[in-house]
Amino acid sequence: MTMLLYLIRHGETEFNKSKKYQGAVDIPLSAEGRSKLFKADFEPETVYVSGLRRTAETAKILFPGARLKRVSGFNEMNFGAFEGRSADEMEKDDAYRKWVSDNCESRCPGGEDKAGFCGRVLAAFEEVIRECAEADRREAVIVSHGGTIMAIAEACGRPGRSFYQWSVGNGAGLVFECDPKRTPLSCEFIRETVYAYSQVPMEI
Repeated sequence: MTMLLYLIRHGETEFNKSKKYQGAVDIPLSAEGRSKLFKADFEPETVYVSGLRRTAETAKILFPGARLKRVSGFNEMNFGAFEGRSADEMEKDDAYRKWVSDNCESRCPGGEDKAGFCGRVLAAFEEVIRECAEADRREAVIVSHGGTIMAIAEACGRPGRSFYQWSVGNGAGLVFECDPKRTPLSCEFIRETVYAYSQVPMEI
């Protein structure tokens, strides 16, 4: 049995608008971000969200009748000392410049590295897929973060693409067809989905 997998990014926050790193900061959606979102065209029984409020707030708008289940493993990468600051603000910050030169894969000061982050996300993802399969659900719906989506898609998405090639905007997401019994777990990309006004689907 295959299931549809929806990986949806939360709506816009003030940090998104000002291009600041959010990571583990528990910032809510902005008023503008909330107003851009609209109800999805289907209603799952359960929606998985991260432990950060911006994902739950998004899910309640997209899927108002769904039960929300928080999964802290889906939290965005912890950017440590970089959180609350933009790339422009850190242009001369030696620690930030080194991290960028390392392709943003080394450990952020006080935060996570890419390998540890991806390992955390994928462990949570595999558990959620297993739970959905045991419940015979036809879809698995996850509302999380840009980095979380890219981590899952890079590891499991087909055709294979690099981490940043799976990037989506606020209120947008990716839809895959997934066979939960397949090992290793792989998901065939179907299309992008958009639940926010002014978002343009990417070309993939």
